[in-house]
Amino acid sequence: MVATTEPEDRSHQAGEVDQPDQADRAGEADRVDEADRAGEADRAGEADQAGEADQAEETDQAEETERAGDAQAGDAQAQEPARRRRARPGVPPAPLRQRGRPRHPIAVAVSFFGELLITGGLILGLFVVYSLWWTNVVAERTSHRQSSDIRRDWASHPVPGPVAYDSKHGIGFLHVPAMRNGEILVRKGTSNKVLNNGVAGYYTHPVKSALPQDKTGNFALAAHRDGHGGKFHNIDKVKKGDAIVFETKDTWYVYKAYAILKQTSKYNVKAIHPIPTESGRKKPGRYITLTTCTPVYTSLYRYVVWGELERTEKVDSQRTPPAELR
Repeated sequence: MVATTEPEDRSHQAGEVDQPDQADRAGEADRVDEADRAGEADRAGEADQAGEADQAEETDQAEETERAGDAQAGDAQAQEPARRRRARPGVPPAPLRQRGRPRHPIAVAVSFFGELLITGGLILGLFVVYSLWWTNVVAERTSHRQSSDIRRDWASHPVPGPVAYDSKHGIGFLHVPAMRNGEILVRKGTSNKVLNNGVAGYYTHPVKSALPQDKTGNFALAAHRDGHGGKFHNIDKVKKGDAIVFETKDTWYVYKAYAILKQTSKYNVKAIHPIPTESGRKKPGRYITLTTCTPVYTSLYRYVVWGELERTEKVDSQRTPPAELR
């Protein structure tokens, strides 16, 4: 009986040992399966990411291809008119200009002289603007300042007395209604240094001018016609019988134009002689002569207007002008 029970016990113990081994193998199989599934999932994820990257790359390539196609289409459209022009029957294609080809000496010379002409034209235009506009602006400012100075001098010495005709500011004011340019300050001398200030000047050479207060003589004046104030610009508006008035500190001298010489040589000094015989007068008198350049914008000749004193009027406290200026 004992012998029969031992194998059964060993068999039972062996069965008990086999059960844990089977459980271990089952666990290992499960872990292997889980690892396989995790690996497959990872590989699947990587494959998906690779697929998405491939799709993005394909999309970019497609867009680049599309843009290149559009650019080629635009170039083709731009070149199409040229192709059509070249394809016109009977019209030869325009020759292509060779770059770097040396220019002919004549072409270089023409280009150079053309640039010189353009530059010269610009300089000439600026000079005209300066001569006919800017010099007028400067001269008007100067003459206005000098006129104000002489009138202040007169106002500060109201008591009648000797008149300083050769004062540094001027000797008085010329009024010619026909010229429509207001009063003109008169100073000593006819040089450009004097006349460029927008004033008139009385001659000191080649013939010495008389002054208004002299008993006889020719009060001979000059002024610019254009530029630098152009005070005698409208001298051609003066007619025979028109008034010419000269104003001093204490006297109005009223002259009347009686002769006009529209053109004479710039060297004709007889026009300003004490007795201006070219005006038709033969005897001494109290004359006034206005001279300026002619034609307009040139200095080739001289324009002359002669006048003769009609009367004088004393200046009152209000400096009331004579009837010719009212």
